[in-house]
Amino acid sequence: MLKPSDFRLSGFCPHRVCPLGAHVDHQHGLITGFALDRGITFYYEPTEKFRLESLNFPGTMKFSISHVPPRQGNWGDYLRGAVRSLAARYELKRGVTGVFEGSLPVGGLSSSAALIISFLTALCRANGLTLDPRELIDVAFEAETEYVGVQVGILDQSCEVYAQRGKLLFLDTRDRSYDLIPKPENMPPFEIAVFFSGIERSLAGSAFNIRVDELKAAAYALKGWSGVEYGSFGNTRLRDVPFEVYKKYRDRLPENWRRRADHYYSEFERVQRGVRAWRAGDLKEFGDLIFQSGASSINQYETGSDELKRIYDLMRQTPGIYGGRFSGAGFKGCCMALIDPAAKREIADRITAGYVKTFPHLKEKFSIHFCQTADGALLRG
Repeated sequence: MLKPSDFRLSGFCPHRVCPLGAHVDHQHGLITGFALDRGITFYYEPTEKFRLESLNFPGTMKFSISHVPPRQGNWGDYLRGAVRSLAARYELKRGVTGVFEGSLPVGGLSSSAALIISFLTALCRANGLTLDPRELIDVAFEAETEYVGVQVGILDQSCEVYAQRGKLLFLDTRDRSYDLIPKPENMPPFEIAVFFSGIERSLAGSAFNIRVDELKAAAYALKGWSGVEYGSFGNTRLRDVPFEVYKKYRDRLPENWRRRADHYYSEFERVQRGVRAWRAGDLKEFGDLIFQSGASSINQYETGSDELKRIYDLMRQTPGIYGGRFSGAGFKGCCMALIDPAAKREIADRITAGYVKTFPHLKEKFSIHFCQTADGALLRG
């Protein structure tokens, strides 16, 4: 078994949370995000071939630069996809041998993107390559969508690359313009709490891709009814459909498509309102919008296991939590919240007691982690 102490070099990528902008990046919507001061570290040395292990997952991934095997349904797929994506752009002469170590539980914190980016920073260094931020995001995105087969957007990768400590990332995923908005001086202090349900999840095996297809189907139908040129289904997004068109033809949609679209358009508005609240230093309003986003994810987008819904309900009932929702896709994994640091002991006690009472069998797996905002991968050195 490889150990971190076996290696001289390391690459790091933070985890991320998205306060507002849930389930919309793959529709070219607006998102917000923070990088966390926890993430995935890759300890490594350049070698001729690849030998990759993880302290969090079983198995050793071995392959060569000249022969990257097909998808195998394990965590190594993200790394094999990264090699393929990078090799399509640049000649790779060296592989790496190393071990990954994550500092938070897997599920809802963009662990897959953090795994890929920490690996890519090492692989680029081993081959004398320097990627600009956008290209790093693109390579990581292609690894997950084209090789692994998950229809993600660029939210995860963008947060993990662009984020800066103490600033809110506001990104338009259609034109990829972004702003890093500093925490106003009049805003009260906050920390980010991560509540891990004790149940991990994989997007590739969840209903994630089905939800994306439902949104695309709604967009395709709305374009057809309104006479808008719609092109291919794969390149269709709700961002291409004006809200006025949606209102006019909304009732024609099947109920599931309509509910997914309701979430998209309401979330689009919540992001805009949330950014205004952040700029004004209104953490209460910002937090209320996060709670609203969580409710829409449950009721309109229909994500959330019983475990995550229980945490969400507990967060809404707990003093000291400004706002919270599922973190990531909402298929098991974690919830996140912005909290008052002065109340974190009471928050931890109350959430733990309520959760364990409902799910006593998860007592040993449930965990709470208090985090700070942090810089993205490129600012780590």
